[in-house]
Amino acid sequence: MTIEEIHSLYLQCSGRVTTDSRAVRGGEMFIALKGENFDGNSYALKSLEAGAAFALVDEGTEAAASGDARVIAVPDTFQTLKDLACWHRNHTFVDGRRLTVIGLTGTNGKTTTKELIRAVLAAKYRVTATEGNLNNDIGVPLSLLKINSDTELAVIEMGANHPDDIARLVTVSQPDYGLITNVGKAHLLGFGSFEGVKAAKGCLYDYIAAHEGQAFINADDDDLVGMAEERQGMSLIPYGIAYDHATVLASIPEEPFLKIRLGHRIVKTRLVGAYNATNVLAALAVGKQFGVPVEDAVRAISEYTPANSRSQMMRTERNVLIADAYNANPSSMNAALDNFSSMEAPFKIALLGDMRELGADSLREHVAIMTRACAMGCRVCLVGEEFHKAMAEAPEAASAAEWFPDSQALAAELREHPVTGATILVKGSRGIRMETAIPEL
Repeated sequence: MTIEEIHSLYLQCSGRVTTDSRAVRGGEMFIALKGENFDGNSYALKSLEAGAAFALVDEGTEAAASGDARVIAVPDTFQTLKDLACWHRNHTFVDGRRLTVIGLTGTNGKTTTKELIRAVLAAKYRVTATEGNLNNDIGVPLSLLKINSDTELAVIEMGANHPDDIARLVTVSQPDYGLITNVGKAHLLGFGSFEGVKAAKGCLYDYIAAHEGQAFINADDDDLVGMAEERQGMSLIPYGIAYDHATVLASIPEEPFLKIRLGHRIVKTRLVGAYNATNVLAALAVGKQFGVPVEDAVRAISEYTPANSRSQMMRTERNVLIADAYNANPSSMNAALDNFSSMEAPFKIALLGDMRELGADSLREHVAIMTRACAMGCRVCLVGEEFHKAMAEAPEAASAAEWFPDSQALAAELREHPVTGATILVKGSRGIRMETAIPEL
């Protein structure tokens, strides 16, 4: 069966696909993917029993030999998923022209920036965007397959842990516009070095330059500017705090949300952290490029509320929390500490969890973050084995820090010795689950 024929069946499903047989509600196309610990082919027939209209399976499997006319056997379901998404992306038109896709990646701020861009563009257009952080080899195709006949613009987030991730994802999403939020020290275990990070993320610029697209670029970021200059002739749409003559206004615990003075306007947000200013300006630049009235764009940004512990401010009965516990790397950790240090508050506590996937740089980076946090003069609680190693490596710098083996131990300490009247930063890699401590605050 050709990809065009499979796409025709997908359209019969009203564009609904799933890779989880438990999510079948009736009428979907089930795509049986395989992983290290699962094989979706084993659940294909069950998905049909549950109401799926079709099941895409690998040749040679029990499901493929079932004789059920609703089973579609292909050499590789994963490749077919990507091919189907690519075909759909290329055969979706708006006013007779191929749908415009904005692709974005970066070390930090991808999801927040994507959500801000979605909010701004939605003030004028019907937008399909990546849900949550479904930004990998499976998430990107599934995001593209959510594009429907109402979609006028698509915003696709692309993540990377390895050198060739973005290069693969751009061949599927085929963006017309590109945006790299920043490049920093993250996933060094996979990338090998900071230069490896730049090369991997730069594959988005490579695609944009090769296909005569345009790139939104933070003109204040020397790394991004240097990367753009290496792709001579790439069309750029600049933004940035200095470039836009913007001013980040000071925050206090009573009014901790980011505010930006931009000309005669004050852009108010529900984000916490000055590091989000460039994300806001990126969204405004995208809105301007697509003709969204600035008043509508500013209103959309002011109404956007972050979720999933991404730059969230929480007021409990006893404390003010800055919850940024979805992910952490040296770049984002330093940015969070910058913001936390600038906040005026009489009693501050930093609850910091390990940063994952730093490879050979892990000890050095944890020592640096620990040293900086302990020099801020606030209470510091460190969680995880990497910070434990850092404390052993630099005991003098760590003398002011408390250590806990995991977030459950930290939560137990906070439960036994409650904290009141504090402004608290909660930050760590997702695997450390720093949000476990939040109910005790």
